[in-house]
Amino acid sequence: MRQGKVLFLKVVIVILGLIVLGICIGLPFLAKETAELNPAYAYLKYPVLFGMYLTAIPFYFTLYQGFKLLRYISVNESFSEHSVAALRAIKYSCASISVIYLIGMIFLFTQDALHPGVALMGFAIIFVTTILSIFSAVLQELLYNVLKIKSENDLTI
Repeated sequence: MRQGKVLFLKVVIVILGLIVLGICIGLPFLAKETAELNPAYAYLKYPVLFGMYLTAIPFYFTLYQGFKLLRYISVNESFSEHSVAALRAIKYSCASISVIYLIGMIFLFTQDALHPGVALMGFAIIFVTTILSIFSAVLQELLYNVLKIKSENDLTI
């Protein structure tokens, strides 16, 4: 039963990766169309594209670390230093996405180009990635404490 749940989560990770890849492929066309419709903000086309592609790097790194974590779970290495390292990497990746979006929103605000819909989406992304970062940090600390107790028990016996 556990293998089915792990397989389901792996499929979800792959689907998320494919969806974001599709979005990344479509972004230049959307940016071109937006620049043509709003020539006053056309100068923001490349900075916004750069920021969006920049966030794709930690996103895919997070997906990779999540995939590794699921692999550790499937081979019964859930309680290992590798799992702690994967959770630490997920924590920092999510935090970096939050910081990149925050910087981008501040940049758009200073350019008087922060549309309320864009601001709402940006805040939602910042909120979700911050929550994921905190959740990963809590799980990392919990797993680290379990590993300490496990090593103390191994030394006792």
